[in-house]
Amino acid sequence: MAVGGIPCDSRKNYAGKFTCKVIFACVVAASGGLIFGYDLGISGGVTSMDPFLQKFFPKVYRKEISVQPSDDQYCKFDNQILTLFTSSLYLAALLSSMTASRITRGLGRKVTMMFGGLLFAFGAIINGFAANLLMLIFGRVLLGFGIGFANQSVPIYLSEIAPFKYRGALNMMFQMSITIGILVANLLNYFTAKIEGGRGWRISLGGAVVPGLIFFLGCFFLSDSPNSLLERNKYEEAKDMLRRIRGIYNVDEEFKDLAKASEAAKLVQSPWRDILSRKYRPQLTFAILIPLFQQLTGMNVFVFYAPVLFKSMGFGNNASLMSALITSIVNSCATLVSIATVDKYGRRTLFLLGGLQMFVCQAVMTISIASKFGSSGSPGQLPLWFSAIVVVAMCVYIAGFAYSWGPLGWLVPSEIFPLEIRSAAQSITVAVNMIFTFAIAQVFTAMLCNLKFGLFIFFAICVVGLSIFIYKLLPETKGVPIEEMALVWKNHPYWTKFVVDKSSSLVMGKLELII
Repeated sequence: MAVGGIPCDSRKNYAGKFTCKVIFACVVAASGGLIFGYDLGISGGVTSMDPFLQKFFPKVYRKEISVQPSDDQYCKFDNQILTLFTSSLYLAALLSSMTASRITRGLGRKVTMMFGGLLFAFGAIINGFAANLLMLIFGRVLLGFGIGFANQSVPIYLSEIAPFKYRGALNMMFQMSITIGILVANLLNYFTAKIEGGRGWRISLGGAVVPGLIFFLGCFFLSDSPNSLLERNKYEEAKDMLRRIRGIYNVDEEFKDLAKASEAAKLVQSPWRDILSRKYRPQLTFAILIPLFQQLTGMNVFVFYAPVLFKSMGFGNNASLMSALITSIVNSCATLVSIATVDKYGRRTLFLLGGLQMFVCQAVMTISIASKFGSSGSPGQLPLWFSAIVVVAMCVYIAGFAYSWGPLGWLVPSEIFPLEIRSAAQSITVAVNMIFTFAIAQVFTAMLCNLKFGLFIFFAICVVGLSIFIYKLLPETKGVPIEEMALVWKNHPYWTKFVVDKSSSLVMGKLELII
């Protein structure tokens, strides 16, 4: 195969079948994406509901109802307390991802995932019964803790449990669950906004308990990955688990490689310190830059604030929620494209095609909004054709993200880390993702108010930059066993100078007896 155009000699071809146990484990683990997606979709919807704004953000509500079509539509939702409601969750997720790293390594992936589901469910209950802003923010923080635990452990678990030939598609089930969560949330928002009495927002926020419990209870029926069991010295259990998920008895070759990686991992006393060493420079670079660039595509702005954004553009309240619902359906459908093609065409191809598609759509949206809103933000009465262009452009943009930077932003980091730094590196990925999710969520309304249509130009420039980065520096990782990933760095023209070629026999005597 090719690694960024350079041949990669990977002779490993582990035996095994595509078993029902693997499918079940991946479906259950990937359901952790439901909690992340549900929150992404629900928060933007409730912040466009008038009863919610009246109760918790009366200043925003009074400002909204006083704005006329001839006024500046860019700035009507510019309120830092309102954006704190959305972004506080991601700050909590950032903090919890660091703790999750230690739990993932010490207690296993399964326990970490269960913690995530339980904390999310508790946060949902508090939000559903929130009586004041403090209670609302506290519930959001618990939701964030749950998401931090889930996002740290699920991608690792999926990459470790999946056969390497299907790792891309199975790992992307996490992103598929995220899109389903967004779709369900937007669908629920659309109907709860119509409930008389103004309590529909409670159903929307409290409904998050359902995906939280689905994830928590589902994890009871999972076994930990062989990698995680070896990491905790459970050699016989690890080999038995590997046999069950591969559907064959003779798994000696794969188990031997996993055991070697595990022994190498145990020599690392401080993965947080070691990940800074030169030999891990490629992995650290992508652990930081891929989640950073994923946020700089601007996608989460549209997911968080699609109803608010459409409402600011003059769409009615129900029309804005319907537009958000349409875009979430597109998001889910396009993710299926990625699942079907990632292991055939590779990660780099999807990254670059998605980047091109997003750039073109952002250019169309910039021209459309600039022509109607200008710098004054006063569009007057918007014609139907304009609304159609904006919605179509946003749908095509979201489709481009959904088959590229959305799922690949979680897949690629989770599959490139060696076992000894895997938990720490995944925590860095989640932390960076949450830092910039928090930052963009917090400053978006202010950016929209100050940059106006230039906001879309900003994200378009970012898409160009991140596409160049992928083209120049990301090696292709499709079809490479997770424990053989060092080959892609050794064969890359830039990263090879950082890689230290280690040849060691790290399997101890007790392992030889098992093998």
